Amino acid sequence: MYVRAPVPADLHAWAAYGWRSQPDAARATAEHEAFRAELERAGAVVEAGSARAEDDPDAIYAYDPLLMTDDGALLLRPGKAGRRAEPDVVAEDLTALGIGIAGRMEAPATAEGGDLFWLDPSTLLAGRSYRTNDDGITQLRASLGTSVDVIVFDLPHLHGPDECLHLMSFISPLDVDLAVVYLPLVPVRLMDLLRERGIDLVEVPDEEFASMGSNVLALGPRIALALDGNPETRRRLERAGVDVRTYVGDEISRKGDGGPTCLTRPLERG
Repeated sequence: MYVRAPVPADLHAWAAYGWRSQPDAARATAEHEAFRAELERAGAVVEAGSARAEDDPDAIYAYDPLLMTDDGALLLRPGKAGRRAEPDVVAEDLTALGIGIAGRMEAPATAEGGDLFWLDPSTLLAGRSYRTNDDGITQLRASLGTSVDVIVFDLPHLHGPDECLHLMSFISPLDVDLAVVYLPLVPVRLMDLLRERGIDLVEVPDEEFASMGSNVLALGPRIALALDGNPETRRRLERAGVDVRTYVGDEISRKGDGGPTCLTRPLERG
């Protein structure tokens, strides 16, 4: 599991990157250390990147700059301009870990990992959003080839381009037949697909969407790591048979709008 710790010297740029308020550097560091410990407790091998994305507080959200494929890492091109240096930084880290680079997305394409997830080994779901454009989807399809079906869903405007809404802002897979979702934002065609695949849904209540109730990291089948502070979503997950573990993320998650999925990038598909 690839992660990137917060760099205190980079947190000064929080306002320019759209964070909700100024993070406390010491608390952010402590929260991230505890978060990594929780991953390790679940059995994950945690690899912390050390290459520097200078003046970029968003660099802690390791999920967005790449997509893991069977051939290695596909480096994306973030739609958020301030994050455009991150793929090179991630490539440096991954190369040091012995992980191959399968390809790189080029301008004018944009795509962010939060808009992409594997439904199964040959099906990639993609959100067409303010962060992932048509050129990005075209390049994804070319890079992945005919063996992968890339299914695209238009995402809603919601609060506009200045506030990030990814596909995984409102859906997180927890098993081959289970996902947690915030239903009001799910495209109808995606709902149809989930029903066709026999995927059961745990619904996030309205009052827990903004606090990232639907951003949940699967540590294993029906084992979830969730941001502390969404008690009703937790109860619903537990009723569905999910082992829910939580972490405190006031500095690293709530202020930067990045939940446990955003903070990690699995380095193996599975």
